[in-house]
Amino acid sequence: MAKTNLLKTQDTTFLDLIGNGKIYRVPPYQRDYSWDEDHWEDLWNDIVELKNTTEARHYMGALVVEALTDREFLIIDGQQRLATLSILALAVINTLRSLPGDAAEKAANQDRAERLRGRFIGEKDPASLVESSKLFLNETDDAFYQDYLVQLREPNNPRGLPKSNQLLWRCFQWFQKRLKDIGGGGQALAKLLSETVARHLLFIQITVEDELNAYTVFETLNARGLELSSTDLLKNYLFSRVNVAADLSALQRRWKTLLSIVKQERFPDFLRYHLLCGTPKIRKQRLFKQVREAVREPQEVFDLMKALEARAELFAALDDTEHEYWQELQGARHYIRELQLFKVRQMTPLLFAAWEKLEPADFVRVLKLVSVVSFRYTAISGLNTNELEPVYHKAAKALLTGQAKSPADVFQHLKPIYVADEKFVRDFAVKEIETTGQRKRLAKFILCALESDASGKACDYEADTGTIEHILPENPSAEWDACFKPERQPDFIYRIGNLTLLEASLNRQVENGLLTYKRPTYAHSAYQLTRQLVDSIPEDWIPAVLEARQLRLAARAAHLWRSDFA
Repeated sequence: MAKTNLLKTQDTTFLDLIGNGKIYRVPPYQRDYSWDEDHWEDLWNDIVELKNTTEARHYMGALVVEALTDREFLIIDGQQRLATLSILALAVINTLRSLPGDAAEKAANQDRAERLRGRFIGEKDPASLVESSKLFLNETDDAFYQDYLVQLREPNNPRGLPKSNQLLWRCFQWFQKRLKDIGGGGQALAKLLSETVARHLLFIQITVEDELNAYTVFETLNARGLELSSTDLLKNYLFSRVNVAADLSALQRRWKTLLSIVKQERFPDFLRYHLLCGTPKIRKQRLFKQVREAVREPQEVFDLMKALEARAELFAALDDTEHEYWQELQGARHYIRELQLFKVRQMTPLLFAAWEKLEPADFVRVLKLVSVVSFRYTAISGLNTNELEPVYHKAAKALLTGQAKSPADVFQHLKPIYVADEKFVRDFAVKEIETTGQRKRLAKFILCALESDASGKACDYEADTGTIEHILPENPSAEWDACFKPERQPDFIYRIGNLTLLEASLNRQVENGLLTYKRPTYAHSAYQLTRQLVDSIPEDWIPAVLEARQLRLAARAAHLWRSDFA
């Protein structure tokens, strides 16, 4: 077949997909069947709604296939939907065969079942009388699908089957129960499949030429919010490079273990950060091309696997403060928690390199350095995160090549993204942080850190029971209008200078009163920064006073969040 276009797209019905002798194959090492009752019920409800209409249509989403020939296709994305619809078709066929009635009715239903089988499932071989199939599933599921479901045979011990096989069998049974609720006898059942399912369920069929184009489509669709897995495509490519059965079995075991550590949905990020240790500017959209260019031979597949396995646990640990990696690494958990709070990941290649090349104590110092850099650059100054990856790549490569040998050397490479004190103080002095959702945790973190520094006593933002008090309340009463003009009040409520820590019981007492009303209650607080409001701010709480307090907090923050090497 001539290959001239990147892809072809068209709206197509289930009948058009499965008809005209077309065959669909799930790649051998694609994910197993995973739909459950929630998915089956959603599909069934859609079908029931369509059943009594003639014009309505329901879109099943995108189906991405790679054309092997004019009639044979590899399913890149959509196997769960095609498998489920095929099982529904088998349930209809089996139900037709078992409907009661006189000889004429049974003969008619038998004829309907055979015609539907030929149209949606496959033809019977005239020599062996074994039913053939239009759909072939992956390595785990295909034998059960072909030998039991397609042949309409009941397994002897369903509980002993692999989980995905059990789901296939439960799906078949689930639809059989629902089909009993369809009235009208054999004719209505046949119409449900041949009309409603076959003609009213529409797919957006996307046909690509090869794996690289398929990956490009994956990334485009992912950007539009569709649930596709580029991990599956990457896996299929790697497995296609290995031909020896024993090697394939070993690769399958190792792949399964790897994904149990880094998780299916995180694998593309993990792979990209791994590659960023040696190659700059790897965009997610080019990830598959990068792998295809670098990995062609079986040995190269196993070399890549070995390198990924060496970094998988650390990658997982960066998302888990309770990971065993941090149990004996003094101080690491503290900084891991901060990096999670700041929602930064661009430093991952550097942490891979630091883990491999530095002593444990120095690795923790790099963690601290990265946390400080992230707080200044991202949490407070809000600078362009696109600038981070090239810098972290250079620092990682410097460690891996021996150009950098210590945390101090690493800092020299991170200087371009280390916000200088002057700018940091300026940005901190005007920073607003809303105290709702995830942002509330960041505000509490900052206030607790400032409190610890001021009081000399540990104040952990997750363990501390205090609340965030807004000196100018979130819902100011009219009496506040004399201190803050009503139209300007929203500009000050979430400024860091307007926030302080206060015991929950005391916070309820002060309510929305003016500072003059709140001051006696603040005096009884255990928080140093809150008590300071009593002595250091004798005047009313007005914009100038708030800004002066925030500038003082900014100066404290500049020495608190500072690199050891600046």
